[in-house]
Amino acid sequence: MAHAHQTDSAHWLAWLRPRSIAARLAWALGGLVLMLLLVLGQGAWQLRMVTELTRHFATGDMQRLLRVQTLSQQIEGAGSALVRLVHAPRADRVREYAVVDERNRVLDGIVESLSEDLMDATQEATLARLVASRKQYAEAFINTVDEVEAENLPAAVQMLNEQVNPALKALLQESQALLQRERQRVEAQLDSALDLLERVMWWLTALSVLAMVLAIYVAWRTARRVVGPLLQLETVANTIAEGDYAHRMALTGTREVDRVGSALNTMAEAVAQREQQIVRLAYQDSLTGLPNRTALLTPLQPPPAGLNTLVLMDLARLKGVNETLGYTTGDTLIREMAVRAHKTLAAAALDGCIGAEFVLARLSGGTMAAAVQVPDRAAVERLHVLWERAMAHGVSCSGHQVDLSLAYGCADAGSDPAAPVPPVATLLRNAEVALHSAKRAAGSFAWYSEAQEAARLDHLSLVSDLRVAVAQSQLQMWLQPKLSLRDGRPVGAEALVRWAHPERGMVSPADFVPFAEQTGYITLVTDWMLAEALRTLQTWQRSHPDLSIAVNLSTRDLQDPGFAPRLAQRVAASGVDPQRLRLEITESGLMDDPAKSVALLHALRAAGMPLSIDDFGTGYSSLAYLQKLPVSELKIDRSFVDGLDAAPATQRLVKAMIEMGHGLNLMVTAEGVETPAERDTLKALGCDVMQGYLGSRPLHGEKLDAWLLSST
Repeated sequence: MAHAHQTDSAHWLAWLRPRSIAARLAWALGGLVLMLLLVLGQGAWQLRMVTELTRHFATGDMQRLLRVQTLSQQIEGAGSALVRLVHAPRADRVREYAVVDERNRVLDGIVESLSEDLMDATQEATLARLVASRKQYAEAFINTVDEVEAENLPAAVQMLNEQVNPALKALLQESQALLQRERQRVEAQLDSALDLLERVMWWLTALSVLAMVLAIYVAWRTARRVVGPLLQLETVANTIAEGDYAHRMALTGTREVDRVGSALNTMAEAVAQREQQIVRLAYQDSLTGLPNRTALLTPLQPPPAGLNTLVLMDLARLKGVNETLGYTTGDTLIREMAVRAHKTLAAAALDGCIGAEFVLARLSGGTMAAAVQVPDRAAVERLHVLWERAMAHGVSCSGHQVDLSLAYGCADAGSDPAAPVPPVATLLRNAEVALHSAKRAAGSFAWYSEAQEAARLDHLSLVSDLRVAVAQSQLQMWLQPKLSLRDGRPVGAEALVRWAHPERGMVSPADFVPFAEQTGYITLVTDWMLAEALRTLQTWQRSHPDLSIAVNLSTRDLQDPGFAPRLAQRVAASGVDPQRLRLEITESGLMDDPAKSVALLHALRAAGMPLSIDDFGTGYSSLAYLQKLPVSELKIDRSFVDGLDAAPATQRLVKAMIEMGHGLNLMVTAEGVETPAERDTLKALGCDVMQGYLGSRPLHGEKLDAWLLSST
């Protein structure tokens, strides 16, 4: 029973103290409405009392007062009418009788009505005297009328003065007394009504003030119970918006607010988890799990203090692996490279070769950066040896054994131990300069130096000037003759670009062509060289109609689908035989995009221009691949010609190249021939054409004209 009583009490307590906003608002609104109804009900009741009093006053007291006033007037009028009757001639008496009778009838009616309405004890005596006076007047009136009818005018006048007038006077006095009493009664009623109306106004005012106070209290309670929790929700939401996802909304006892708070807490947890995932994706490489470039460079996640050296590692031939064996194989190589590099760093840290703290990050593709703390450069070089040992074993991918060949670029604070360590971004940029230097030098390891930076800036400056050089014809086309090994006569020449810089003098192609390739400016150089070659061939049409000029095409030219039609249109407009403009391409340039390059070569060959494979033997071509190319010439790289007469093994290799070219109906040209012995050996092996310093160095201008004149 006690438990049931507690349950009922809790139920009623919960009913009296609702938890939902809707219920609280309903309670508040209901209380206000109830209070308003009480005020209106009380006001209506009071007003009804005033109205009833006013109605009673208007229908009773005022009408009675008017009747009393009319009585006095009728009494006075009756006396005057009777005087006229007494003195009126007989002919006018009928009319006067009617007037007097009407006056008397009204008097009787008023007296009778007053007798019925006046129930007040104070008025009964006055009313009784009034009735008695009315009787006296009636008797005196009859007596007077009798004398008038008897034509006894003196007796009628005497009766009028002695009986009628005293009776009328008494009747008038009593009516005046009654009128005075009624006026006092009306004034008393008016005072009572005014008092009641004032009390009603005070009641309404008090109830209105009470209702306003209750409304203010209800509004305050509602704001405290509803607005307060909502403000807490706003505070929590703002805290979450500022990034504090650990803050939680406490229970307030309000059902709707608690539901929203619970949803807000759930949202904060979800946002915190997603932000952690976003941060992980933003600062972590998804393939290797290593930090990425952003994590290495961002100020929000700086690397450990004390790291003074950064080593940049680049996986060689990754692009070729992706294109040949697929990106899955390339990803396997990158993951394996990351694992081996990290294990090597951990082992070096345990051995004391480097500091215990280090960072290994993947930047892009097969490029990774290791930030380490080392006492000197010798420690980095020992670390390089350890890395090379770790990478020496190939990786088995899809049935293929692929080696891990890396190039390294290193940067530190320099030789001064007191110099401050540059920021990571500076070390990374310097390491990239060193890495490019190592690749250009055909090495695998290089330290950054200011000389490299100066050379890099110098090259960038040259590339910026290259567009101006093309526009202002600062470039020069030098020609290196190509000679037939059968009779020694020239068969053509290879066009070589030179730059006569207005401030630096003659600039070697090795100083600007590689950077022009990277920036895309090489297409400007190719267009200029082709235009110059066509102009030269136009001048040779009479003097040297059998000679051709070979122009080298860049990788970017081979990837431009509009290059072939533009060149064919230019050759046709020049009037030069397309057979006299030979185009040279490298094997490495073809391999960047084989399908697109082969399609372009077929378009050029269809336009009538012969094609040559330059630097043959140093690229990736195979016999099967060569069969697909519409070329007419193979140019054996100079690395195979140097010392050929004293290298039997190389001779056998070159002979195989020559026979392979002849088997494909190709003309074979040897580059870099500098001695008669090399020339004779090539001739004995069956080579067709030679090119090199033995025949002639590259020539330009008058020297070229003189050489051609003497050789033809």
